Amino acid sequence: MTVSVSEKITGSLYAYTSNGSELALDEIPVLSTEEFNKLILSGVSDGLRVSSFFGAAETGSKHKLYAVLSDDKESSLKISSTEIEKNEFLSLTSQCPQVHLFEREIAEQYGLKPVNHPWLKPVRYNQGMTNETQQILPAVGDFYKIESEQVHEVAVGPVHAGIIEPGHFRFQCHGETVFHLEIALGYQHRGIERALQGEFNKKSIHYAENTAGDSTIAHGTCFCQIVESLSGSELSARAQAIRGIALELERLANHVGDLGALSGDVGFLPTASFCGRIRGEFLNMTAVLCGNRFGRGLLKAGGVRSNLNQAHIDDLLRRLDGAEKDVTVAVDLLWDTPSVMARFENTGTLTAQNAIDLGLVGPAARASGLIRDVRKDHPAGIYCSSNIPVASCKSGDVFARAHIRWLEIKNSLQFVREQLRKLPEGKIHVNCGRLKPDRIAVSLSEGWRGEVCHTAITDENGNFLRYKIVDPSFHNWTGLAIALRNQQISDFPLCNKSFNLSYCGHDL
Repeated sequence: MTVSVSEKITGSLYAYTSNGSELALDEIPVLSTEEFNKLILSGVSDGLRVSSFFGAAETGSKHKLYAVLSDDKESSLKISSTEIEKNEFLSLTSQCPQVHLFEREIAEQYGLKPVNHPWLKPVRYNQGMTNETQQILPAVGDFYKIESEQVHEVAVGPVHAGIIEPGHFRFQCHGETVFHLEIALGYQHRGIERALQGEFNKKSIHYAENTAGDSTIAHGTCFCQIVESLSGSELSARAQAIRGIALELERLANHVGDLGALSGDVGFLPTASFCGRIRGEFLNMTAVLCGNRFGRGLLKAGGVRSNLNQAHIDDLLRRLDGAEKDVTVAVDLLWDTPSVMARFENTGTLTAQNAIDLGLVGPAARASGLIRDVRKDHPAGIYCSSNIPVASCKSGDVFARAHIRWLEIKNSLQFVREQLRKLPEGKIHVNCGRLKPDRIAVSLSEGWRGEVCHTAITDENGNFLRYKIVDPSFHNWTGLAIALRNQQISDFPLCNKSFNLSYCGHDL
């Protein structure tokens, strides 16, 4: 009996897996391009998200495209693939905006052309993933332009007046009103994905945790889960708890810092100065865990490198109590100041439909009313046994993105305190064996910006044939551009801070 494409799309053409799990490569269906495209469109229409979409080089001149779709309701990940034979594939961007940047990335990495892509520009300035791809140099490509004598351009960056990473922002404005913002990044491409290819070694974790310097634990956790799943290793409850504590401390430090930065952008200096200091307190707590304020060197495949004794636990509990009191006073000042609320409310609004269409993740998604959080939807490690509430707002503006951070600060404080008080006994590390050959593994973590996704494919020797990283910023930069439409250009710094996206997490 012949099975139609529509019948196949019901699910039989997916390979099902879950966060931190692996499966054999030959279990991944290889579809025709038509079937593959319909599968993605059907899945997104049914509420799935594109967590990752990437290319991989095959033997000879052929390439494959892989799609990892997240089913948040079922806590499952669905993977499918297609083989590209003529160095081109039909773009889905006009029908599925979630794949916009992914398709541009595939084009520059492998020289594969997404036919009918509406705005095919470089995502990064790099050599590509194969030696055959031509190096892309900075400032290559046109910018979107509105042809009108009444519309003018404002260019910001890529070099900024301060200690900040390079990024170029091009505004199309009518007077002070922004019609369109185009964001060009990729000026500091570091080749992390290429560096992770090949044999897993001691350097690999250091590449992973430096993907985004302020998300060391989030990216490091994903990498470790990849290795642990491919080697069949199981962590102790104690190691899982310490990882969870570190991840929430990372969230606390950055959320507090963001509230301070938002306060500074509207000239409210009391909260700005208080939060700057309190952020340092949370960073110092991370240093208690491992000696490094950003968590570098804490994680390793099979567990963690540093243990906690009772003196450390007592010290951290004392520090948490003090920081909670201080940050509560500082943030209450923010909400109680009418001039601050006047700038926060109804500025840079994104609707829930915007967030769904663009595939936003993290606080940016939850601020628009989406209940989307890896810790709940795809729990792994400590989050399988210890729930943490998902905070949400509905207004989708700067205020909502700020208030989400405050709600998550309170939740993370409670979580860390509970884990410290009931920290289980046991080893902090197990040895990982060789990685399984011809496998694929997907790992997710809820970083403070949102979902971090790592996908690894091993070859016949168990080495990494392809390693794909998706930072939450990759999903959310387009959200910032949409949030600026019909806003005043003077609102850009405030909107930008309310997302606080990573340049280096984007520039892999």
